[in-house]
Amino acid sequence: MRVFGKWLGRLLLALIVAAVVVYGWKREEIHRLLAVNTLFSEEKIVSNFSAMNAAFLTRELPRGAGPVSELPAGPVAEMPADLGQWAETRAVTALVVLKDGALVHESYYLGTSPEDRRISWSVAKSYLSALFGVVHAEGHIDSLDDPVTKYAPSLAGTAYDGATLRNVLQMSSGVTFDEDYLDYNSDINRMGRVIALGGTMDGFAAGLTETFIAPGTQWQYVSIDTHVLGMVIRGATGRSVTELMAEKIIAPLGYEAAPYYITDGTGVAFVLGGLNIRTRDYARFGQMFLQNGSYGGQQVVPADWVAESTVPSAKTAPGELQYGYQWWMPKDARPGEFFGIGVYGQYVYVNRPAGVVIAMNSADRKFKESGVTDANIAMFRRIAEAL
Repeated sequence: MRVFGKWLGRLLLALIVAAVVVYGWKREEIHRLLAVNTLFSEEKIVSNFSAMNAAFLTRELPRGAGPVSELPAGPVAEMPADLGQWAETRAVTALVVLKDGALVHESYYLGTSPEDRRISWSVAKSYLSALFGVVHAEGHIDSLDDPVTKYAPSLAGTAYDGATLRNVLQMSSGVTFDEDYLDYNSDINRMGRVIALGGTMDGFAAGLTETFIAPGTQWQYVSIDTHVLGMVIRGATGRSVTELMAEKIIAPLGYEAAPYYITDGTGVAFVLGGLNIRTRDYARFGQMFLQNGSYGGQQVVPADWVAESTVPSAKTAPGELQYGYQWWMPKDARPGEFFGIGVYGQYVYVNRPAGVVIAMNSADRKFKESGVTDANIAMFRRIAEAL
C-alpha cells in the first residue's frame, strides 16, 4: 500500500509538472481560446468588443502621416423620440450620424467612449470589397469572371475549384459552410477556434471540400467566401491585405486612430470580420461611399465600382434582404441606399438621396431575433428622413 502511495504521488507530481509545462508552452493559445469561449457572454461582451487586441493576435493598419480629416459640426439633429428606448433594447454602444458630411449626432452608451476601436465583424466585408475594387481597377485582376484558383492556386481541388470571383463577391460560391453562431461545432465557430489557437485561415479555407449547389446558382451567406477574396487580393498583388488596406483605403480617409486587424497565427488578416475602428472613422468610410468613392478631393475607390458593388446583383430569395458585392440593400431596395452589417449590431448605413451616413456599433445578443435588422433599418430611415 505504501509503495502504491509513493507511485501515485509521483504520477500526480509528473502530471502537475506536465500541465505546468504545457500551460507555459501554450499559454497564449489557451488564453485566446478562453477568450473566444466568453467573447459574447452578457457580462463581458461590451468590454470585449472594444478591446479585441487584449485577447487575439492583431496587426495595426498605419493611418498614414496626413492630418485627421475634418468632420465639421452641423446643426444638432432632433432624433426620434423613441431613440433612447431603441438604443437600450438593441444594446447600442455608439451612434454617429452625418448629414451632408457634417456631424449632426453622436452618442455613446454602456460605458464606451469615442476613442474605443470597436470590432467591425462583417462590416469588414464591405471594406474588403472596396479594396477589391481598387485592386481590380489597378489591373491586378483581369476579370470578375476569372476562377478564384487563378489567383489562389492553393484552392485547386477544394470546394472553391470552379467558383469565379464574381460568385464569391456575391456570396454565391455554393460552398457548404454552417454559419450558426449558436452552434459550438458550426463551421463559423470552428473557424473562430482556428484564430484563437493561432492556426491558419488559408489552411481552413483549403480544407473545405463540399458544395451544396453549383457556383453562381444561389445566394447563401458564407463568411469564408470573404477570406477567399483576401487570398485572391494577396495572390494578385503579392502584398498583404493589411498593407494594402492601410495604403489604399485608411490613409486617404484621414482616420483619427490607426485601426487594427485580428490575424491568424501566420499574421494573415481576419478580413471577413476582424477590423477594429473608431465609430467616427466607420462614418468616414460610409461618407466616402456616399460620395461615389471620393473623399478629401481624391478618388479613393473607383466610382464605377461603388455603383456596381452597392446595387442588388446576387440571387437572393424574394422578400429577403438583397445583396451586391459584400454590401447589403433593404428588402425594398431604393436607389442609393445600402449598408454594411456585422453580427451583434454593427452597421455602416448609407442613404445617398438623403445625404445621410449612420455608423452604429452594438453588443446586441438578440441580433438574430426575427425582424431586428428590418427594425434597425426602419430606425435609420426615420433618422434620415427627419434631417
